[in-house]
Amino acid sequence: MTSHSSTSGVVTALDADLLRVTLDRPARMNAVRIETLDAITDALESRAGDSAVRAAVLTGAGGAFCTGADLSTTTTNDRPTAATIDAANRTVAAIRAFPRPVVGAVNGPAAGVGVSLALACDLTVATKSSYFLVALTKVGLMPDGGATALVAASIGRARAMKMALLAERLPAREALTAGLIADVYSDDEFDSAVENLTCRLTNGPGDAFRWTKDAVNDATLTELDNAFARERNGQLELLASPDFEEGVTAFRKKRPAAFRRT
Repeated sequence: MTSHSSTSGVVTALDADLLRVTLDRPARMNAVRIETLDAITDALESRAGDSAVRAAVLTGAGGAFCTGADLSTTTTNDRPTAATIDAANRTVAAIRAFPRPVVGAVNGPAAGVGVSLALACDLTVATKSSYFLVALTKVGLMPDGGATALVAASIGRARAMKMALLAERLPAREALTAGLIADVYSDDEFDSAVENLTCRLTNGPGDAFRWTKDAVNDATLTELDNAFARERNGQLELLASPDFEEGVTAFRKKRPAAFRRT
């Protein structure tokens, strides 16, 4: 089964007992819109009770995994809203709740909510050329999609603060060393390595994997739901601020932002 939606920018395929979900907006480096996030959520939730599915993989088409929310058309009357934040939170929650292991196959840059999508997966692996970037402060916003919990749960408060406040780009090798992700593979070996990894999962003990996934996530992501709420409140206030307007303008014009001194 293969399903492609040109409007949502997501391709789903059931390959034997592996569910493949691919962000397919390569011209926008797989930046997401509400419909993109909803399509990922639907793909996972619609197969959550399917005993034929023994694992899932989330990846991106082209040379990127996901570069965050699509700001290419953001104007005063067309900007991320509560609905955008809610869609991202639903997607991250769906990855977390999926009853089989989910592999995050990061095949290029993961930025903004793309980091949240990657880290919500149970085994996140990346190409050597990939990097992780939580750069929302550059446009006057804050991390969302549960990133404040997901990043800190993996690498601790100090490094998470550095990534979030200073928009530190973390190359894949450093992300592995820091404990942010599970493994790194050379770019030319990545596809085969992911294939081997998913084969181990689809051929493994499904019930044991499910109980293990839930136990580890319940122990380490205790603040995820609270993070969704805190990020939503903060982000909605920031989206209405002059700093966001300046941040988006600077982003489009490819210049440094001149934020207010308050």
